[in-house]
Amino acid sequence: QVQLVESGGGLVQAGGSLRLSCAASGSIFSINVMGWYRQAPGKQRELVATITSGGRTNYADSVKGRFTISRDNAKNTVYLQMNSLKPEDTAVYYCRADINGAWAWGQGTQVTVSS
Repeated sequence: QVQLVESGGGLVQAGGSLRLSCAASGSIFSINVMGWYRQAPGKQRELVATITSGGRTNYADSVKGRFTISRDNAKNTVYLQMNSLKPEDTAVYYCRADINGAWAWGQGTQVTVSS
């Protein structure tokens, strides 16, 4: 059984920065794609960014140039550096990873950006 645990959410003013972390633990043999998704109140969950084990990244248009995804394969951890935050970035942010050939989700961490 594997587990994804996010951390780093919180309250920040518009224009500020936050860094999210997501650590995978358990019986891990391989992790392929890792990514971040978010869900704002009343909206569907949406992709924010993904990164492959080889470091190839993909971003939603709404966060390009502001957010950076990275990972430490030795620590089974993925990060999301969020800069120039906007009120519309307010959401619960979820980590997702392809671990041992199956997708797993974290429990989510709240990010609130005040105007």
